[in-house]
Amino acid sequence: MTARAADRARYDRATAPLEAPLAIVDLDAFDANADDMLRRAGGKPIRVASKSVRCRALLERVLAKDGFAGIMSFTLAESLWLARSGFEDVLLAYPSADRAAFAELTSDPKLASAVTVMIDDPAQLRFIDEARDGGREVVRVCLELDTSLKLLGGRVRVGARRSPLHSPAQVADMARVVARRPGFEVVGIMAYEGHIAGVGDAVAGRPLRSRAIRLMQATARRELAERRAEVVRAVRAVAPGLEFVNGGGTGSVQYTAAEDCVTEIGAGSGLYVPRLFDNYTSFSGRPAALFAQPVVRRPGVGVVTVLGGGYPASGAPGADRLPVPYLPEGLRYDPQEGPGEVQTPLLGSPADDLLIGDKVWFRHAKAGELCERFEKLHLIEGDSVTATVPTYRGEGHTFL
Repeated sequence: MTARAADRARYDRATAPLEAPLAIVDLDAFDANADDMLRRAGGKPIRVASKSVRCRALLERVLAKDGFAGIMSFTLAESLWLARSGFEDVLLAYPSADRAAFAELTSDPKLASAVTVMIDDPAQLRFIDEARDGGREVVRVCLELDTSLKLLGGRVRVGARRSPLHSPAQVADMARVVARRPGFEVVGIMAYEGHIAGVGDAVAGRPLRSRAIRLMQATARRELAERRAEVVRAVRAVAPGLEFVNGGGTGSVQYTAAEDCVTEIGAGSGLYVPRLFDNYTSFSGRPAALFAQPVVRRPGVGVVTVLGGGYPASGAPGADRLPVPYLPEGLRYDPQEGPGEVQTPLLGSPADDLLIGDKVWFRHAKAGELCERFEKLHLIEGDSVTATVPTYRGEGHTFL
């Protein structure tokens, strides 16, 4: 029996009393992935990206491990909810335009001390001040550095379109704007290198493309390491009380941790290891988060149909954004239909061994987005469900 077949047997035994569709997290795999991330971080703390987890119980579990510290959140409303729930160090990784949430943040000393907001434009400061509604608390500010690689005088750009602050001078100027404005304090710098951390460099069946990606990433790492160090020096001259410099992502933990100026790593997808993280030479993890759909039809030889399954991930449209049939091994989509809103036909010889009501296990393309489809996660240890915990959705929150 292969390791994957053994996992399928465990998951089927553990969830035998439960009706599909359902979602699970294999805690043995989750914990092993967390330990591997810590090993790669080399002693630097890891701030957990909540968008990649979207379950308070699992955030608490990973933050209980030595080496994980703080949360990187994705909306201001979520940040305030987490802070009210007892999480004391929440870095909002994206700018916000939530007036009501800013009014609450600036009126509550506990929230203001726990939550740091992201800024890359003076207009965002004005927006916050206009939203204060009498709130006088000092807002903790993190400045975001654009990590993109610019070549040929800027005519070629590689990387996500995030912050407009690219050069050390631009980030330092933004720090001065914040320092001159009452009610704000620069406490951190963040730089997410998505073109390094979030792009697999071992594309199946594409050796030349994989080599090109590795060359690009090596160039980008060198350029960013030099520029980030210069940015930190420039900002510290303006804000000597700088508390943290955050960088990284699951795919670049060890590289970012090697930079002296970086004080912490931001990562989260490596806990669940969705399918987009299969194509990396820098690390390999164990799939920890899966969902199961029940077989509801047997249309013919080598074909079964499961309920639902059409849960695409965000990002540029493509086959890599689709969930992948994982267990039993050997199933594939019908190319004329793909995963459907209400039903999904699956092809392959394993279909002939599946009965009505049997579970087919899938992996989502991305990590936390799975939790927007399910209200609870069944936590598996060995071949037993040891707990069932709510996702954000299960607690009544769909922040995005």
